[in-house]
Amino acid sequence: MIDRRTLLEAFVGIALVPAVLARAQTPPARGALDPTIARALASIPYVYVSPLLRDGAESSCHAEVWFGWIDGAVVVITATTTWKARSLARGLTRARLWAGDYGRWKQMIGRNEAFRAGPSCVARAELARGDGVLDELLASYEKKYPAEIGAWRDKMRAGVRDGSRVLIRYVPEPPAAAGAART
Repeated sequence: MIDRRTLLEAFVGIALVPAVLARAQTPPARGALDPTIARALASIPYVYVSPLLRDGAESSCHAEVWFGWIDGAVVVITATTTWKARSLARGLTRARLWAGDYGRWKQMIGRNEAFRAGPSCVARAELARGDGVLDELLASYEKKYPAEIGAWRDKMRAGVRDGSRVLIRYVPEPPAAAGAART
């Protein structure tokens, strides 16, 4: 036989089920970065970057690049002659980022589009200035790319110093703003 206490606990449990299920299905808070991409950006070696055209369409340029995940933004260093820097100079201040390691995008024959299956977000691009940003980025590169950074560290520092390289910060947009990029 069921006593009154057990019956009451069962009714309370049943009453709470919809609230528990609704909470489990609630999307990330407005303005928050999707947890899947946040985890990926904190742990993977490359991002694939594609500037967005004024109409929100992706440019035909994509590339896998080294990056640092610094203060909630993807930071890269690139030559001023690259399409990433040139598109920003032309006022294209948004980009789509994919996180992962899917191999080289450009291959001898064709293109590798596997990165599109990975977590992605739309981000606002801006120039990042200051020795502190460069130092933090290079420290990140020391940890992520220890075998390769020795060949690039001094070139990167000299390039920023002489203006032949720039630092670009990609700040992920809130999901609502990112959705506007697809229209």
